[in-house]
Amino acid sequence: MEDLIIDATIKTPEVKFFASDGILSLRGRSIPENSIDFFRPLHDWIDDYFQNPSPTTRVEIKLEYFNTSSSKSMLDLFKKMEVLNGVQSNIEIHWYYEEDDEDMLEAGEDYQAILNIPVNMIAVDEL
Repeated sequence: MEDLIIDATIKTPEVKFFASDGILSLRGRSIPENSIDFFRPLHDWIDDYFQNPSPTTRVEIKLEYFNTSSSKSMLDLFKKMEVLNGVQSNIEIHWYYEEDDEDMLEAGEDYQAILNIPVNMIAVDEL
């Protein structure tokens, strides 16, 4: 299976999904004009990946900011993963946030409360 690599833009995050080692990373800002269009290839890749996933899948979210529609699209991705957690792969989400960014901490905690996937909150000096 091919990896999914999408370069960051001013409005969209860098995407690095590596099938061989099960590391899926989003980094930057996510404020696309149409989040459904942006996230569609990610959903398609996840569908293919879970046909033969790594034993462990680590999702790394390192976003400075994301809009409401991106939040919904990410939740849809996480929900898709949630169904397969422990069945086809042990999935964990690593939610990175700058230690002084309470909004991003709160967003991660919201996902933590909603999902049945471990969401590890990781404070960093700078993303």
